[in-house]
Amino acid sequence: MADAADGAPASGKRAGIHVELSFPNGGSLGEADVALIETLQRCRSILGASKLMGLSYRKTWLMTDALNRTFESKVVETFPGRRGGGAEVTAFGLRLAALFRSIERRSSSASAAALAELTAALSSTFEVQAPAGVEEVPPG
Repeated sequence: MADAADGAPASGKRAGIHVELSFPNGGSLGEADVALIETLQRCRSILGASKLMGLSYRKTWLMTDALNRTFESKVVETFPGRRGGGAEVTAFGLRLAALFRSIERRSSSASAAALAELTAALSSTFEVQAPAGVEEVPPG
């Protein structure tokens, strides 16, 4: 059921757009990558970013490495070492994050009317079910 004021369901949840960019060289850029760039900008450490994001150090390092390999310019400059080591987001990395956020905003604005129409058409009795062949695990 939709709320007449803003087209949102009575539950208060809204439909949304999730942006994932796929590049011709096989690389990609998504929300998690941009969140990593923004977190690295704040804490200047791959270890610190991994802790803040709830990711393993290895996963965070691999994401950073993939970002740097995807583009000609480095996204994150790393300074290895137990003491004095760290990571710094480059000017290109900051621009990359800003461009991604711009694409998100524009996508959201451009699709707002269509999302509102789709949201208004949602079944109020829909319940998520496990796909065929997948056993449901009872909660708790």
